[in-house]
Amino acid sequence: MTFSKQLFHLFFLLLLLLLFLFPLQHASNPSKCSSSFSRPLRCGPLEVPIRFPFCDHASFDLRCTDINKTVLELPMSGTFLVRDIDYREQQIYINDPGNCLAKRLLTFNISGTPFSPRFHIFYTFLSCRNEVVLPSWYPSIPCLSNSTTSFFATSNSVLEQSMIPACQIVTRLHVPADLLFGETRFSSLSSQSLLLEWKSPNCRGCEIDSLCGFKNKTSPEVKCFGAKKRGHLSRGVVAVLICLSIIVAVTLFATCMAIRIYNSRRFYSQRRRNSSVSAATITQQPREIMATRGLDHSTIETYKKMELGESIRPPGTNGIVCPICLSEYARTDTVRFIPECEHCFHVECIDVWLKMHGSCPVCRNSRA
Repeated sequence: MTFSKQLFHLFFLLLLLLLFLFPLQHASNPSKCSSSFSRPLRCGPLEVPIRFPFCDHASFDLRCTDINKTVLELPMSGTFLVRDIDYREQQIYINDPGNCLAKRLLTFNISGTPFSPRFHIFYTFLSCRNEVVLPSWYPSIPCLSNSTTSFFATSNSVLEQSMIPACQIVTRLHVPADLLFGETRFSSLSSQSLLLEWKSPNCRGCEIDSLCGFKNKTSPEVKCFGAKKRGHLSRGVVAVLICLSIIVAVTLFATCMAIRIYNSRRFYSQRRRNSSVSAATITQQPREIMATRGLDHSTIETYKKMELGESIRPPGTNGIVCPICLSEYARTDTVRFIPECEHCFHVECIDVWLKMHGSCPVCRNSRA
């Protein structure tokens, strides 16, 4: 087996590994999330695990969609995509599935849920007619804007005042945010995530080395249960493995193709060289024959010749066709005879032949 074939086989094995990695990772998780600390659920290979205390919660729904996405459904604010869950810090990051977080913030309400914002940033939402000329570094909110009006949001009171009275204030509200969320400039808010926390049940002491769960079904108190199980790969580890597998597969494929192209070029280059050598050999052969085996004009003129006349057919065993040009003899044709064998040909045909070969074209008897 050649080296290039080995690379191709390895490339296909890596592709098979990628095809089986996703379903095996997903199949290793239970189909339902249990309130027990021992049964986490993943909606997809790259999705965050759903486990205690989020299984079967009464005040919200953390679940999987039909396309294997993890979503958080809040009773008064609708459904959000879950970007990440930090069980140790008891924090959850959520996004808007429609990429218009600013619109969702206008009616955002987490009352009645265990979630609360870690920090608040006070934002002012404004609307401006499109005729109003604003600096280019004031980005509007595309999903709220239309053909006549553009919407903006800012946490800077100075910028807010600079836009009044040209623009109108739509609303002012506190936006849940982390320390990296706040901005002094205008922001589209569409690419940001909301950071929420939960304080109860408090499992921060367990999540370092153990797993958390209720002491029993009737008690709201929690306790730590043994060491964390290592049977499930973390989201980051799975992502790194997939990226490395893809990089290795692409690298091997590119290397294999480069080797094949290199070998093909070598093959065609060698073939051209061989063709050149053969052509040179073929070109040189007639010259050598002419120099060593052809007859000179004076010798050829000593060979008998005759005009056919009415008989057309030459004497002896010759037919009515010249063996060289394969044309039938005519009355006015002149033929020349080769001594000894007496084979005859058109004069113009046999003279050229004898200058190169010096032998009879039919019986190959040499006269050189």
